[in-house]
This record gives sequence, C-alpha cells and structure tokens, in this order.
Amino acid sequence: MADFLSQYSIQRWLEMAPQGYLEDTVYGHDADEEEPAELLDNDLLREESIRTTVQLVVGERCALAASSGLVNCAPDFGSKTFLATQTLDEARHVEIFTQRLYDLGVNKDDLESTLDRYANPNLVKFAEILLERVQDGDFVAGVVGQNIVLEGMAFTVFELLEATSRQANPKFAHTLSGTIADERRHVGFGENRIGSLVREQPQRKADVEQMQKEMTYYMLATFADSFSGNAAAIEETRRIGQELTADAGGEPQQAEWHGADLATASPEELEDVLAGTVLDEFKTRLGRIGLEYQSPPVPA
Repeated sequence: MADFLSQYSIQRWLEMAPQGYLEDTVYGHDADEEEPAELLDNDLLREESIRTTVQLVVGERCALAASSGLVNCAPDFGSKTFLATQTLDEARHVEIFTQRLYDLGVNKDDLESTLDRYANPNLVKFAEILLERVQDGDFVAGVVGQNIVLEGMAFTVFELLEATSRQANPKFAHTLSGTIADERRHVGFGENRIGSLVREQPQRKADVEQMQKEMTYYMLATFADSFSGNAAAIEETRRIGQELTADAGGEPQQAEWHGADLATASPEELEDVLAGTVLDEFKTRLGRIGLEYQSPPVPA
C-alpha cells in the first residue's frame, strides 16, 4: 500500500501534470495557438468541430461527476487522494473543451442549448449507466466503469483525434496531448487498484461485467452515429491540412494509426479501427483485473 500511496500522491500528480507536461500551456495549448481561420470560415467544418467537441464535453462532464462521487466511497486514503487529483483533471478537461466551443464561435449564453442540440443520445445513456453506479456508492463498479471503460474509450478517441489534427489544427492536437497523458494515468489507477478488490469480491464479477456490456453497446452506437455521413467533413479536414502544410513550406506527413492510413481511410474504416482498438484494450485491461469482456449486441 505504501508504493500505491506514493505512486498516486498529490505530490506525484503535481510533478507530472501542473509542473510537467501542462506547464506554460493555456487551456492545454500554447498561448499563441488559435483555431485555423480555414476551419472557422468553413461552415461544414466548424459545425462538425462543434459537434465533435460537444461529445468531449459530455464525456468529460460524466467523468467529473463520476470521479468526484467516487472520492467519498473509496475504501482507502490512497484511492481518495488519487481520485481527488482525477477530479481536478476532469474539471480541467471540461474547461478546455468548453473553451474550444467558445473558440469555435459558440456564445457562452448558448452553451447549454448547444450541448443539448448536439449531444449524442447514446453517449448520454452511456454516462447514465456509469453515474447510476456511482450514485449508489458502488466503488468497484464505479472504478471499472470510469477508469477502465470510460477512460479507456476516451484515451483511444483522443489519440485518433490528435493524430488526425496534427496538420490541420495543431492547437487542438496539442490540447489533446495533455488529456491523453491524463487519461493514461487514470487508466493505470483503475488497473492497479481494482484488481485486488475484484479478487476479494468475486461475487461482483457478473454484475460488473454486465455493466461493461451495457456501456460498450452505447459506446459502439455512439461511434456508429459519429462516423455516419461524415465523409465530406473528413475530406475537408484532409484538404485543409494539406494546404496548411504546403503554405508553411512543408511536405505532407504520412500518418498511420493502428494500421489505418489517415490520409485515405473511409469513415467506415476509421470507425472499424477505432472500435477495434478500444475493444482490444478493454479485453486486455479487464483481463488484468480478473474480469472477462462481455460482447454487446451489434448496434442497429
């Protein structure tokens, strides 16, 4: 337990995050970075960027509510301490993605109506399943749902968004880099802490695995909705990235992500590689903590 307390202490968090990879950033990016004018002036890309960012805000609001709620039901001080740092991480994520909505032209008075308009209903249901467990004070299910399922999904989604934004939108890519580092720590905590509790409470396995199955269904449904009919926005993003690189005198970058060529992959191919990557990670991480991945029905 001593190593656990040291690994997830407030001091360790300060050294890694505020005094580490986040130092000198403003809302997660360099102070002089802005959303590209080519994006802001393109109605298709601006709306798609708003839609995408709304899903990030919805997910991070869920993570904030879950991590803060889990502090009170954590069975040991080390877990409470880590979850306190995670709560601040999640609050930062909500803030930086909300700020991005403002940078994209969303009026602050219209924030909640914009979230209501664009929030994917499947993602909202995904969040509700997790928050019901947290509200019940179920620490084991809450940490699996939060730090394995939700954070595992977010980690991979952020990686894909960062990879596809490097040329077209360095500001957004840099913002995502810090959140990826945060999520890596959160997932690590979930694996390191919850495995022992699952072994101590084997009777909980079936119930927690059922929760994972339900959350996974709504996650996959969210992915399907997000990529459906998105070919035009993807092509526009690629075109702008190539133009920005050419204007800067550079050469187009060859970007491959988990075997997919990001310069040519169709929306269906991107959805498949994203879902496949997340599910592979789920299976590996759940196995490490003594749970068996449960396949949900295929979303209609």
